[in-house]
Amino acid sequence: MARILIAGGSLGGLLAANMLLREGHEVQLLEKATGSLDGRGAGIVTHAALNRGLERAGVAIDDSLGVRIASRVVLDGAGEAVASLALPQVLTSWSRLYALLHEAFPAERYLQGRVVQGFEQAAGGVRVNCESGERFEADLLIASDGIRSAVRAQCAPEVQPQYAGYIAWRGVCDEALLSRFTLTSVFEQFGFGLPAGEQLIGYPVAGSGNATARGRRRYNFVWYRAADEQVALPALLTDADGEHHPLGIPPHKVSWRQVAAMREAARALLAPQFAEIIEKTAQPFLQPIYDVHSERLAFGRVALMGDAAFVARPHVGMGVTKAAEDAMALAESIREHGATAAALRAFEAARLPPGQAVVQRARRLGAYMQAQGKPGAEARRDAETVLRETAIDPEHPPT
Repeated sequence: MARILIAGGSLGGLLAANMLLREGHEVQLLEKATGSLDGRGAGIVTHAALNRGLERAGVAIDDSLGVRIASRVVLDGAGEAVASLALPQVLTSWSRLYALLHEAFPAERYLQGRVVQGFEQAAGGVRVNCESGERFEADLLIASDGIRSAVRAQCAPEVQPQYAGYIAWRGVCDEALLSRFTLTSVFEQFGFGLPAGEQLIGYPVAGSGNATARGRRRYNFVWYRAADEQVALPALLTDADGEHHPLGIPPHKVSWRQVAAMREAARALLAPQFAEIIEKTAQPFLQPIYDVHSERLAFGRVALMGDAAFVARPHVGMGVTKAAEDAMALAESIREHGATAAALRAFEAARLPPGQAVVQRARRLGAYMQAQGKPGAEARRDAETVLRETAIDPEHPPT
């Protein structure tokens, strides 16, 4: 069987690594971070394709995967329901999926502290160079190293993240901290808030230790707000000591002044249930919204997958599902063509059109937010449309 290197040890990399290992290949995963990644990120919407990918990666799908909900609701500024939709879903979290995938992959093959600097190709394989001076050789290199992919920077330097004009405030709040009013009116549902020019979504996920029992869960929120690239975004990405973090600010570095201003805005603009959730979230963090759109995925014996290939705005709720679909297509292509450049070309043919399509769909759903601050911008979105289009499973759309 083949020797395969995977750059990036997050969910996409672990999905591909587990699948290829189960196919009998010699797989090594290079992760730049050290220590446990558990606890990063927040909520994830599951889809049928993600479940298939998890099963193929050796993860059992059962009730411990996440929190089941039955419906969606839109709350107005007074906290009253103005629209609802029956739509069963399972909501999980980044940390839950990471724990399951990491446990399934041999620890000796998960190499941390390996920062990929670049690679060299030859007719029979590829050599990867790390900052540590280490070199790794393999038949194929699969890049799953995220939105700022070092591998993509060498393969396709023209592909750069494009800022969409708005950010998302995110966080999770412990169920036990919330009032009975919030617990009974929104906690058990996929909730939406639609203040003028903005949008908030929220839903229950597993709590500390991946607990899904009542009273031990958390509520995950994502609040989209316009932030111009010249003034507002740099201010948000500057910490309390005045240091600017242009590539993304760590959660613990977000200025307390920005957090305080955001919470004040929540009290003024959002339903009291959502304002309470945000107020009681210990460490809100922010995510600038970007698009990444690739025209190629295969470069000889090197391929891009997951967020290294495409980043779709979170409105579609497809980030991890897209990575699972990439990993499955990659495993199928290698099974059919061997660990060759031909396999990666087949992978590209299978996954390039769907990747481009999901980015375009996410752009359409996010066009409302991107237009804010511009002449003629739509002030509000139709609540029923938002319920039916946001973070749905393409295989099981609402009827």
